[in-house]
Amino acid sequence: MASLGTDMGIDLGTANVLVFLRGKGIVLREPSVVTVDTATGKVLAIGDEARRMVGRTPGHIVAVRPLRDGVIADFEVTETMLRYFIRKVCGRRMLFRPRIMIGIPSAASTVEKRAVIEAATRAGARKTYLIEQPLAASIGAGLDITKPSGNMVVDVGGGTTDVAILSLGGVVLSDSIKVAGDKMDDAIARYVRREFGLMIGERMAEDVKIQAGTAYPRARSAQAEIRGRDLITGLPKTVTITSAQAFEALREPLEAIVRAIRSVLERTPPELAADISEKGMVLTGGGALLHGLDRMVSDETGVPVFLAEDPMSCVAMGTGRALEFYETYHDHVFEQSRVI
Repeated sequence: MASLGTDMGIDLGTANVLVFLRGKGIVLREPSVVTVDTATGKVLAIGDEARRMVGRTPGHIVAVRPLRDGVIADFEVTETMLRYFIRKVCGRRMLFRPRIMIGIPSAASTVEKRAVIEAATRAGARKTYLIEQPLAASIGAGLDITKPSGNMVVDVGGGTTDVAILSLGGVVLSDSIKVAGDKMDDAIARYVRREFGLMIGERMAEDVKIQAGTAYPRARSAQAEIRGRDLITGLPKTVTITSAQAFEALREPLEAIVRAIRSVLERTPPELAADISEKGMVLTGGGALLHGLDRMVSDETGVPVFLAEDPMSCVAMGTGRALEFYETYHDHVFEQSRVI
């Protein structure tokens, strides 16, 4: 249980929400899923409990993912979800509301930023600050971005892939594309439908990605069992997919990620490009855990690539640490609710 008024950092992700508490580290990691009864509008479950219901609910109960492609798609459900997680961490009786730092995609619009701030404030935040996800990821990964030296971070999340060049505590250059873990799952589901005539859900597609997915097929020879519904007979059916097939399924989203990385590298000032060529780039985010992604990106760009120690937690840890060092960093990167 958190102490009253504790500052917290939140990675408000499309796939998962992570909460970092000052002095305690990551204290919550749950899926960004909410189940709602459409007949009454009542929220039935949030997070882990809601994810267990995905694909297994009656018609009047739907599983909602309130964040899509890194932005709020359903404001009211996002607010309800945030309030639930904040109270789960802080306890139901918050005599002092916490300050909250939230990581957002680097290409988020002013409207999207305001929506995040308003949702957090209504969910119980005393003050809400925003930080770009690649900047938070770099802090969480332990990079020293305060010096006049180039650092490169590629944050592959659930809804977006953010690519950024950082120096002197700020973002020099960045790009954000709506191609990441979710698009990989969609690509696998489409491939399975096309090649096997099998309809599968998003959970099964994600399982295939974890068990057999790869961005570097020569280095993996795994298989995954796929269970779904035969499109011709309508009956349950099981097939096996190999890593080579999974790579074919993932080729399109992987190529889009590589194009975004190359685009940023091509626009990087020469001095910073030299730094990155020497130090390499860091991969963060849950999508960075895809087998062989680091090797593929290195082969395609000619730049050394390193996987962060705990890729999924980097943004959350960065938001929390950034709030601790607010006085040091705020001139460069933070926005308060009173500013926008």
